[in-house]
Amino acid sequence: MTDLTSIAPALSAALAKRGYESLTPVQESVLKDIPPEADLLVSAQTGSGKTVAFGLALAPTLLRGEEKLGRAGAPIALAIAPTRELALQVKEELAWLYAEADAVTTSCVGGMDPRTERRFLDRGVHIVVGTPGRLRDHIERGALDLSEIRAVVLDEADEMLDMGFREDLEFILDAAPRERRTLMFSATVPKQIAELAKRFQKDAVRLSTINAREQHGDIDYIAHPVSPNERENALINVLRLHDSEKAIVFCSTREAVSRLTSRLANRGFSIVSLSGELSQEQRSSALAAIKDGRARVCVATDVAARGIDLPNLDLVIHADLPTGKSALLHRSGRTGRAGRKGTCVLMVPFPRRRQAERVLQFAGIKATWKGAPTADDIRAKDKERLLADPALSVELEDEDRAIAQELLALHSPEQLAAAFVKLRQSRLPAPEDVAELNETSLKGRDAGSRGGRTAEITGKFEDGVWYSLSLGHRQRAEPRWILPLICRAGHVTKKEVGAIKIFQNQLYFEIAGSHGERFSEVIKRDGSGEENVTITLLDARGGKIPAPPKEDDDRRGRGGPPKRRPYKSDAPDYETMGKEDTLKSGRPKRGPKRDFEAPRGKPRRRPDDGDAVPSHPAYEPLDMNALARDLDGGDKPAARKPRAPETGDGERRKPRSKASAKPAAGKKKAPKKNKPTRSERKATKAKS
Repeated sequence: MTDLTSIAPALSAALAKRGYESLTPVQESVLKDIPPEADLLVSAQTGSGKTVAFGLALAPTLLRGEEKLGRAGAPIALAIAPTRELALQVKEELAWLYAEADAVTTSCVGGMDPRTERRFLDRGVHIVVGTPGRLRDHIERGALDLSEIRAVVLDEADEMLDMGFREDLEFILDAAPRERRTLMFSATVPKQIAELAKRFQKDAVRLSTINAREQHGDIDYIAHPVSPNERENALINVLRLHDSEKAIVFCSTREAVSRLTSRLANRGFSIVSLSGELSQEQRSSALAAIKDGRARVCVATDVAARGIDLPNLDLVIHADLPTGKSALLHRSGRTGRAGRKGTCVLMVPFPRRRQAERVLQFAGIKATWKGAPTADDIRAKDKERLLADPALSVELEDEDRAIAQELLALHSPEQLAAAFVKLRQSRLPAPEDVAELNETSLKGRDAGSRGGRTAEITGKFEDGVWYSLSLGHRQRAEPRWILPLICRAGHVTKKEVGAIKIFQNQLYFEIAGSHGERFSEVIKRDGSGEENVTITLLDARGGKIPAPPKEDDDRRGRGGPPKRRPYKSDAPDYETMGKEDTLKSGRPKRGPKRDFEAPRGKPRRRPDDGDAVPSHPAYEPLDMNALARDLDGGDKPAARKPRAPETGDGERRKPRSKASAKPAAGKKKAPKKNKPTRSERKATKAKS
C-alpha cells in the first residue's frame, strides 16, 4: 500500500486533512505503475476515486518538483466533464486537493453567467474545469488561452462521446499544445475511445482496475416484480422499508421526475428533484440540499447518473428500467462508493420482466427477485426500529429526568409509551397497499424457454378459471394488446394467462386456478383499469371452456348472420327466362342478353337519307359530297353572328358601336323609346 508521505507534500497534507488513511486501487496504480509524464488511458469502477486519482497523476506535471504553484496566469491544466454537475464536483475535488499548493481553480459550464467566467479567466487561474460546449465557446471568443496548457484530462470520456461532444473535444484538443499530457478516464473503453486515444495520445499507458466477470461487491441488487399500476405505491414502500439516510430515484423522462416528485412530496418525504429542465442554480441548490441533509430523497433523470458523489447515499432505486448495461452500472454506482455498502433496487413491471433480465445478464449482475414490500412488512420493520431506537437507551440528564418524573406523575407508563409510539409514527409516511406475490409469480419464465406468444395464450390449465371481457371482433380485439390489458388489470404475468377466445362483441380468457381468487379480488376492487371495459367471472372452472355467447347481429336489421346468396347450380337460369317471368320475390327476371349488332335506341331520320339509322355515334354515315366540296373550296356555311346580350327583361339588344357610343357634340340625345318585350312581340305577331 502506498504511503501518503511519498506523495508531494502539498497533496499529502491535503489528503491527511481530508481524512485519507489509504488510497484506492486506481489511485495507487497512477502513482506506482506509470512514468511521471506518460499519457494515461484508465478504466475504473464508479465510486473508486477517479477524480483524486487523476489529481495525483497531474502533480508531477503541474508542480514540477516545487511545493507550491506560482502566480496564476494562463491555465496550465484543463479538465473536461460531460455534465455541469460532474464538472462542478471535479472542480471542488481539485480545489481542496491543491489548496495547500495555492492553486487557483475555476469552472466554465453551461447555465452559468459567461461574463463572470471570463472575469475569473482574465484574473488568472491554474486549473480550469468545464463542459465541452462552454469551453469551446470561450476558446473561440478568445477568453480562454490554452497556450500554457501542460495537461488535459477527459473525465467520463465514453459518456461525452455518447452525448455527441466528439467534435467539440477534437476542437479543444487540437487547440491545446502538442507537448501536453492527455489523460483519459472512462468506465469503459469502446472503439470510439480507442480511436480518440490513438489520435491525441502518445504511447499511452493502459490501466484497468475493473474485473468484468465480477459485479460490484459493495452493492446488493434487488428486483421487485410489480403491477404497472402499483409501481409508485411499491416504490413508496421500498423507501419506507429501507429508511436510508439518503436515496436517489432514477426516472427516464423529465415528466416522470416531476410527477413522482409531487407524489412523494405529498406523502411527506423530504425530497428534491434533478433534471435537465431545471436551471443551473436550481440544480446546484438541489445537490446542496441532498448533501447537507436538508433532503433525504432525490428524484433525477440520467443527468445524475455519472460521476456525482453524494456522501452516505445508501439506496438507489430504478423507478424506470435503465436502457442498457452502461446506464444500469452508472446509476447503481452512485451508492457503494469508497468501500461503503449500498443497495440497488429495480422496480420491474410484469410486462417488462424479460427486458430487466436481459439488462442484468449483459451487465453480469445477479439480482435477488422478491415481491415488493407490503404494508405489513413496513409495520413490522417500524416496530423493529422502534424497539431498537437509540433514544430509549440514552442516559438521561437531571433536567430530562425531572420532566420524566412529572410526566409519570400525571400519566401512566402505558399512556406515555403510546404517545411516544404515536409521535414517532406521525413523522413517517403511511405505507401503501400492494398485491402480495406468491412463489409462482416470482419464478418468471424458464431460462431456456423463449415462450412464443401463441404458446402462452393458447395453453390450457387443468384448474383454470374463465372470465369474460367486453371487447371482441367489433372492437378489433387482438391478443397482442388484449394480453397486456389482462395482465395490468389483474396483476398477473403472461405465464398465468391461458386460452383467449375472441367472439363478435366479447371475449373469454382463462386464468390459472392458483391466481383466480386474487385476480377476482383485484378486478372487484379496481375494475379493468380501462374506460368502458368490464371483466366478469364466468361459471366455468376446472379448465372447462364455456359455451360461446349468444350475440345479436344487427348489421342488416335482423338477427343472425346474413344468408348465403344462390351460387352455380342453385342460381336460376337467366338465359331461359322470359320477360314475363318473375322471381319468387316478385322482382321481374332478367331477359336474354342482346347482341351488340343490334344496339338499343330510337332511330332518327336525316333530311338527305330516308333510311333509319341508330343514334349510336358509331353508325353515323359520312357525307362524302359535303367533304368533297370542303376540300375543293366550295360553298361554306356563313359565319354565325354573335348573339346580342340579353337585357334584364329577357330581351336581347344589339351592342353599340364605338362611333355611336357617345352623342355628337351640340346635339341633344333623343329620348329613349320603350321597346316592346319579346312576349309582346309574339302576341302582336299572333294577332296579325
